[in-house]
Amino acid sequence: MLEAEFWVAVAFVIFMAIAWKAGAFSMMTKGLDGRANRIRHELDEAKRLREEAAAVLADYKRRQVEAEKEAQAIVASAREEAQRAADEGQRKLNDFLARRTQAADTKIAQAEAQAEAQVRAAAAEAAVRVSETILKERLQGDAAQGLIRSSLGEIQTRLRA
Repeated sequence: MLEAEFWVAVAFVIFMAIAWKAGAFSMMTKGLDGRANRIRHELDEAKRLREEAAAVLADYKRRQVEAEKEAQAIVASAREEAQRAADEGQRKLNDFLARRTQAADTKIAQAEAQAEAQVRAAAAEAAVRVSETILKERLQGDAAQGLIRSSLGEIQTRLRA
């Protein structure tokens, strides 16, 4: 009975009695309870932070969707504005071409009228010369010369008009 294991067991029982009397068990229990409370509080705080992070993430995703929609609206608006500008440019170009064509047609018509007037004047001048030559050959005298001049002047005036 006096073996080493016996004395170890007796020492252990005495140590436990002294520890119990000194309140070591209640201190260990309080320490464990305090630690459990601290861990519970940290878990609650982590849960609150997680929920807050989830709310922030949801807000970020919502803002991202809104930003994408706004960007698409801006792109669509820019495309419409570009199309309007292109249409306006095309319209102005067509108007410019129409005005230039009209001006060219007017110049052509004026040139044709001027050429026609020049041809008529040249024809009238040639007709007057031919007529003067023929009448000079056929008519003789001062009275005939006056008649020829007045007739030719009248012919020239009529042909030029």
